[in-house]
Amino acid sequence: MAIYGILTLFVVLLSAVTRASKLSADEVVILIISQKDDHHSEMANNLRKLLQSEEPKLKIHLMHEDFDHPGAWTIIPVLKDINIIHGHNSSWLFICDSRTHIVLPALLDLLSHYNSSEETWIGHALVDEERTIIHHFASNDGFKYPLFVSGFAMSTALLKRLGQRLSENETYQQNFAIDAQYELAQFVWDDGKGPSLVDTPFLCSKYRSMCATSPRLIRYCGDAVSRSHIYFAIKTCSKFHKDRVPVIKKTWGKFTGYMEFYSDVADQNIPTINLGVPNTEVGHCAKTMSIIHNVALQPQKYPTVKWIVITDDDTILSVSRLQELLSCFKSDVPFLLGERYGFNIHRPHGGYNYVTGGGGMVLSLAAAQLIAKSTKCQCPDISTPDDMFLGSCATRLGIPIIHIPGFHQARTEDYTTDYIESHQPISFHKHWLIDPVHIYREWFAAADVIDPASQKLHTEL
Repeated sequence: MAIYGILTLFVVLLSAVTRASKLSADEVVILIISQKDDHHSEMANNLRKLLQSEEPKLKIHLMHEDFDHPGAWTIIPVLKDINIIHGHNSSWLFICDSRTHIVLPALLDLLSHYNSSEETWIGHALVDEERTIIHHFASNDGFKYPLFVSGFAMSTALLKRLGQRLSENETYQQNFAIDAQYELAQFVWDDGKGPSLVDTPFLCSKYRSMCATSPRLIRYCGDAVSRSHIYFAIKTCSKFHKDRVPVIKKTWGKFTGYMEFYSDVADQNIPTINLGVPNTEVGHCAKTMSIIHNVALQPQKYPTVKWIVITDDDTILSVSRLQELLSCFKSDVPFLLGERYGFNIHRPHGGYNYVTGGGGMVLSLAAAQLIAKSTKCQCPDISTPDDMFLGSCATRLGIPIIHIPGFHQARTEDYTTDYIESHQPISFHKHWLIDPVHIYREWFAAADVIDPASQKLHTEL
């Protein structure tokens, strides 16, 4: 850190110590971004109980309980309702994740240093290091957007204006929801008519002693799932047999229990499975649905399989970290798990969430069996986008889409360092302009050396 930055931080810290907090807990509304599954709802409830044990006056909402909207996770659809409920009786709205660690006295003191009657929002600011496909290669002229897991605060004045905008426009028009953090900042900025995010060093991307908030890294919920319970299906085609398939075999493929490659041709040198589905340049719906049918409806062929993981042939991942993650979930409960995107979820009808395919799509066996047996899940065309269709199908069947930030649809270069370090990465996607073997060695090789299922560890950090 530069000398100027150190001096600035010292002045702010001294101010925080010497100035008594004038903000009462009943002036703050906390919205915890939570999900309906047992694992995430338990974390959210634990956070709420902890905060209310410290300050019973706090008004706390759990998103999955109080705002039942498919796009609630993007924040924008719930702002109007929060303004109606709390715009007249609070000073600040603080939004955080279920795994956000909060030092409540420090947070209240931090908010007391800002004027809630002005249109202000503060957070841990992320800035793209280069143009990225995630943000449609938009210019990175220092545009700041908040790291959700660190938490961010909006003044009531800003909340009222945003709520009014949404009331006047009825709905927020955007076809795809990809990065809720960035897209919320764009909405607030409103082409310069709204405020930009104010960066603060006290809402942190990793733990430091001076932080008011920081992420908790969840690693284990119990014994890691055995590799024999996880089936990996890799989608490939003949033109990638010689360059992409060897990368998988050289890296994470060595640590799988069940792994099979699905291609447009049967190649015994790999080997690959040809299910009779021709290759398409885009979509791959028929191939993906055929994989699900092949595994889910043949329990005698795959007797130990409890989880199905479908990846691309240019997906880079950690098997061990996936084993750890799955210890938090039950395979006999239907759900899809991965990096969540949304389609038309801000509109009144027809929207749905889905798991992006490149980062890896995880299906519990219960979900795979429901999908395989359903007449609602028949591809309209072989080239229909498989991940989107699977999300639409799951929505029709009432199967939850569970978001895990460790899955990534893009390369490491497409995310800010602070964002990646705020959680434990499980996967990245694409070999474009990178060395995939190097990426694997840098991010995952050390974790995959030891099978966590053999360690019988029970830790949560």
